[in-house]
Formats: sequence, structure tokens, C-alpha cells
Amino acid sequence: MLKIKAEKITNEGFAPFGRFYSMSEPTGYALQGELHRFFPDRLTANTMCNLAFSPIMVKKPEKMVITQQEYHTTTWEMILPLNDDMIIHCAPASAGKSVNEFAKAFIVPKNTLVLINAAIWHLAPLPVNSDELNAMIILPECIYANDCTVVDLAEDQCFEIEI
Repeated sequence: MLKIKAEKITNEGFAPFGRFYSMSEPTGYALQGELHRFFPDRLTANTMCNLAFSPIMVKKPEKMVITQQEYHTTTWEMILPLNDDMIIHCAPASAGKSVNEFAKAFIVPKNTLVLINAAIWHLAPLPVNSDELNAMIILPECIYANDCTVVDLAEDQCFEIEI
């Protein structure tokens, strides 16, 4: 079985799959008042419909074996880990053909908002330390019902993520 070592997320490493930004440790210019600092537009995404903010809770598996993947052809997906660091796995857009030999896994710090580009293979985030990860999934409303291709991987396509 293919094994993928999870790596700390970096701009260079994650660039083929999307973008990310730490929401709890913002940097750069801020609009400021007496009591606040506002860091505008640190991560943007275009949409022509309502956005949905959906909690997800993911238990930590004994082994991180990936047996399914999904992609959205028309939209990005955002994930914000709330109570723990998370691991996400991504593989390049490939017109529906599994390309796990190009898959990567990333360790994402808690409170770091990740934007996964359209058509990128991925699935649910996984907890690094906690027994259960609480995260926020941000997608256009109902995209899970009308643009979410979930694929069960054949045994020779499955892979294991190692920390």
C-alpha cells in the first residue's frame, strides 16, 4: 500500500491544491480602532450563491488509510479546524481518474482556514492529536447534493497517511 508522509503545510507545498491563512495569528496591515485590529480579505473565494457553514466531527482512526476521495467540479471547499490540528490529503485534478501517486498530505494548524481548489481530490479532514476533530466546512449551499463526486478507491488505489 502506498504510504504518504504528512508534511507541515507551506505556501509552496500546498500551492497546487489551494491556499490557506492562519485566522488566529493574522499578519500584515490591519485596519485599527481603539479596541480592534481588522485584517481584511486574507483569503477570498468567488461564489454566485449562498454560502453554507457546516460543522463536521471526525473521529481519529487507528490507521489513516484513505479508501475514498471526493471532488467538486464547480467550486472550491474551505475547511477550518477548530479544536485540533488537522490532516488533509489532496491529489491533483484529473478528470475523475484516481492519481494517488501524486497525492500529498498536510498538517494544518488549528484555526488555519484552508481553501481547496475546484476539482482537487480530497475527503474529510483527520485529527492530529484529539480523539475527534471539530471543523467547519464552508461550501456553496447544497453543493454536497449536486456537485460532489465521491469515489470508493480500489484496493490498489488506497493509501495510508503517516504523521
